[in-house]
Amino acid sequence: MDAQLATLSAQVGQALAQAGLTLATAESCTGGWVAEVVTHTAGSSTWFDRGFVTYSNEAKSDMLGVAPEILASHGAVSEAVAIAMAEGALRHSRADIALAVTGIAGPGGGTAQKPVGMVCFAWARRDRPSHSVTCHFEGDREAVRRQTVIHALQQLLIQNLR
Repeated sequence: MDAQLATLSAQVGQALAQAGLTLATAESCTGGWVAEVVTHTAGSSTWFDRGFVTYSNEAKSDMLGVAPEILASHGAVSEAVAIAMAEGALRHSRADIALAVTGIAGPGGGTAQKPVGMVCFAWARRDRPSHSVTCHFEGDREAVRRQTVIHALQQLLIQNLR
């Protein structure tokens, strides 16, 4: 793991430990990369509960309880689905906080309305309202996925652990 991701992992772990919180992840386009980064730090079992890799719509419904109606009306890459994923990760775990990512990493799969590089994020806490955001990243598949991991964890630190 490169130095930037390792540092981010340590920062997230320290912040979660200090806050006395545990984390769950719900990932689609990153395929478990967020969980991989988080668990890079030794001792992560004290603040990381579990990760859900829900690449297909069926997995989002089966593992996280995302309603098929939400998927049908908004599409898998949407803030509505990201919120449902994050909230589902909380319901199906012992974590205090969850983050979710769903997007189009490319090189194909994009449309005019949802281009390659579009990623929807959500963060949910048991003690706060859920929130979401959509970002548009540039680059190839690897670059989009890497930027997604970094953004998800940076925003966890900035907006959710204070």
